[in-house]
Amino acid sequence: MQMPIASDRLLAFVTVAREKGFSRAAKVLGKTQSAVSQAVLHLEEELGQRLFVRDGRATRPTQAGLALLEDAERILADMARARERLAALGAADTGRLDIGTSDTLACHVLPPVLAAFRERHPGIELRLDNRPSPATALLVSELGVDVGVVALPLPDGLESRGRPIEERLRVEPLARYSESVILPPGHELSRKQKVHVRDLEGVPLLLLDRTTGSRRFLDLAFERASVRPRVTMEMSSVEVLKKLVTLGFGVSVVPTVAVDREVSDGSLVARPLSPVDRARRIALLTPRVSRPARAAEAFAEILRSVLSERPMGP
Repeated sequence: MQMPIASDRLLAFVTVAREKGFSRAAKVLGKTQSAVSQAVLHLEEELGQRLFVRDGRATRPTQAGLALLEDAERILADMARARERLAALGAADTGRLDIGTSDTLACHVLPPVLAAFRERHPGIELRLDNRPSPATALLVSELGVDVGVVALPLPDGLESRGRPIEERLRVEPLARYSESVILPPGHELSRKQKVHVRDLEGVPLLLLDRTTGSRRFLDLAFERASVRPRVTMEMSSVEVLKKLVTLGFGVSVVPTVAVDREVSDGSLVARPLSPVDRARRIALLTPRVSRPARAAEAFAEILRSVLSERPMGP
């Protein structure tokens, strides 16, 4: 009878595939390069298939390696979940939850969710991985974090491991998400109830950079309205954009959830951007290759509750 493949060999294989090299995989695993090479070699002998080819300095999976990779990731993820459940039998409500999200959602949407989670599950360590929504989606699909909180829609053609990313993710839309035009008090556009994208032609614009979902949405809106935007600055931070608008450097378009404080204290004026993209949503992402852990399910329950009670835009 054939013996099952050892989990350490699968782990070595998956890590080499993720890191695109044996030496980098060895560093991640805290092992010697020789030990990682031997583990992969034994796996290749066991399966009777070559799993990697060297392409210059990079190491990439063969067709057999690509075929094995998804199953190997699922097996390792299921084993990790099983260990977590077994550990929970002796120590209830312990472990770690890794959450991927954007800077804006981390600052302006998740704080009450995180506070409620910590109050209900104090034994679970929370870690945040902060990056734009498209990058967060890729991270979730590759099992780099347990859950992701992102703004939809994600870019068309986004792929993970050579496959459409939707095939590797569970996507649960939760709340409407919108953008607002932010202006210094007294700006001529503040007289409008809504600002159409056509109203922004020729106006000095301070925008998020092109790695963000919000910028992608805005570029598409300009294209559909045949508007050539006058972009004078690009930033990766909504907080920096808000400060520059208050200083009079121009006008910006940012997520509506990010400007409540400044509108309340009168330092900024915000007007809804028209037309509204009804596909814009805050969504929860989990990987398809494994069942969500108990901590992830608890987080999702709190997230749904908080977002159902808080309006996120028009």
